[in-house]
Amino acid sequence: MKDNTTISIIIPVLNEETQIADLISYLNEKSSSSQIAEILVVDGGSVDNTVDSAKNAGAVILQTQKGRAKQMNQGAKMAKGDILYFLHADTLPPKNFDSYIISAISENHESGCFQMRFDSNHWLLRFFAWFTKYNHKICRGGDQSLFITKNLFTRIKGFNEDYIVFEDNEFIGRIYEKTGFKIIPHHVQTSARKYRQHGVIKLQYHFGVIHLKNFLGAGPDQLYDYYKKKIAL
Repeated sequence: MKDNTTISIIIPVLNEETQIADLISYLNEKSSSSQIAEILVVDGGSVDNTVDSAKNAGAVILQTQKGRAKQMNQGAKMAKGDILYFLHADTLPPKNFDSYIISAISENHESGCFQMRFDSNHWLLRFFAWFTKYNHKICRGGDQSLFITKNLFTRIKGFNEDYIVFEDNEFIGRIYEKTGFKIIPHHVQTSARKYRQHGVIKLQYHFGVIHLKNFLGAGPDQLYDYYKKKIAL
């Protein structure tokens, strides 16, 4: 690994005006500017002030069609860094996250994530977050954030844009098939806002059904149909 390895942070957004500026400020505060090539906010068609808020906070703005897979692929295409770090707008990585990532890459790990906590003390969310310390693809998800070398991202051809939901899991599954995966023993904190909106047990049940449907061979359209009927408002 070269001495001046840098990270491009890629954040797909849609109507995140209430928190995007705070997230960008947080990322700058908790990392070293010499290791962050840029913060790319990839907008999928927000109708609020997300874009202006992100721009004023210092992010580079990209715009593309709605769909996190499309947005993240666009971010990766335009990224200047050697490492791509995909982060949800409602997730906060630990202090010095950039150094942890670069250290993992220097140890020949081409991809990985952090362990996760929710901003909730609900017993079921604490239970599922506990499993994120285990290195198995069934324990993975986009809320844990994801780092990957640009080289590996290109080799496995990025996110599958056929997936409107489950895109993170499908992509990480291909990473596990291709190479090792590093779990950094520090935690990101992600928002439980969707669980508060739908109900913890109800939403976790539906997510479980989506995982089961995928395991049984359902395609991206079938997964999205279920999501639209049971989860999306």
